Amino acid sequence: MKNQNYLLTSESVSEGHPDKICDQISDGVLDAVLEQDPLGRVACETAVTTGLVLVFGEITTTAKIDIRSIVRNTIEKIGYNNSEYGFDGKSCAVIIALDEQSTDIREAVDNAIETRKKTDQKEVGAGDQGMMIGYASDETPEYMPLAISLAHKLTRKMSECRRNGKIPYLRPDSKSQVTIEYTPANNPVRIDTIVLSTQHDPEAEQDQINEDLTSHVINSVIPDKLIDTKTKIYVNPSGRFVTGGPVGDAGLTGRKIIADTYGSSARHGGGAFSGKDPTKVDRSAAYACRWVAKNLVAAGVAKRVEVQVSYAIGVAEPVSITVDTFGTSELSNSQIENIVRKNFDLRPGAIITDLNLRTPIYQQVAAYGHFGRNDLNLPWENLNKLVSITKDIKL
Repeated sequence: MKNQNYLLTSESVSEGHPDKICDQISDGVLDAVLEQDPLGRVACETAVTTGLVLVFGEITTTAKIDIRSIVRNTIEKIGYNNSEYGFDGKSCAVIIALDEQSTDIREAVDNAIETRKKTDQKEVGAGDQGMMIGYASDETPEYMPLAISLAHKLTRKMSECRRNGKIPYLRPDSKSQVTIEYTPANNPVRIDTIVLSTQHDPEAEQDQINEDLTSHVINSVIPDKLIDTKTKIYVNPSGRFVTGGPVGDAGLTGRKIIADTYGSSARHGGGAFSGKDPTKVDRSAAYACRWVAKNLVAAGVAKRVEVQVSYAIGVAEPVSITVDTFGTSELSNSQIENIVRKNFDLRPGAIITDLNLRTPIYQQVAAYGHFGRNDLNLPWENLNKLVSITKDIKL
């Protein structure tokens, strides 16, 4: 089996998918808080269903924000601005059920165990326990796995064709799925399967949808060299997709964590990102792990790197730092872990400072992935450790 090619599949969903609507609302609330109060504590969840948006969770802040306006503006911006869709920003009901953050959690974050043991040392404690994963690969220019990179490009292209009127009958809810065939050496060689599903106006015919999405989406995104006569392409395989968005399925914040990250190419600690301020290591440490992994691969340490960091609530220092290069490096994993410890401070407070995470930058990554976003200037995508890592490799 080790000498056989294998398949790996990743999916992406558009900004109009019910779960992604929730992620964007939650991060819209977070951004609004951070814009006025960079030290605000936010754990904002959102749920949507037919005609209803529920915003709930815990927020402690001095900011004065209009959550209902954030909800309605976000929904309209996504494209749910027509009552014919069964869900739109103007008419949906908005229910808000927010409390303040637990005082126990606040104390654990504000006064880490290191602070409590040594009063002259102020530390930010991790906002929760857990393990966070970062990953990078040399498969693509953005150091992302090829399958998730192509899946995101397909859904973004469908959204673009909807917005610019090139395919005028499209509606906001859509999905893509890409299956890549890899060699035993983990090199991508071809696309085995492409699946596109998109919501559409009731008048649109299946043949026209298939023709338009093939021409304007697949052919403009997928390199010819990756498609062969055996590649399978499915466009709206259900045959009809008129009922979509929150009318078709309920949505909830944090249910697309694999699409948000590496598309099944790497492990996942299980924590979602959206709606959480950077004291939550589910978010900030996952971003830091991506920062570490990308710099390691770009520096030539390995072709593939997975970085895992774990924390205990109320403790600043990571419980563990583990690196796996899947046999693609001449250095041992322990040697690379030493390079990581020397070049990256993975305490929550240091991560927040080094990556400037107390700024309103989050809603823009709540759809189409948090990593590999060359269209955005994201601090965790910066290759600013290459020189120091290269020096350590030589040593």
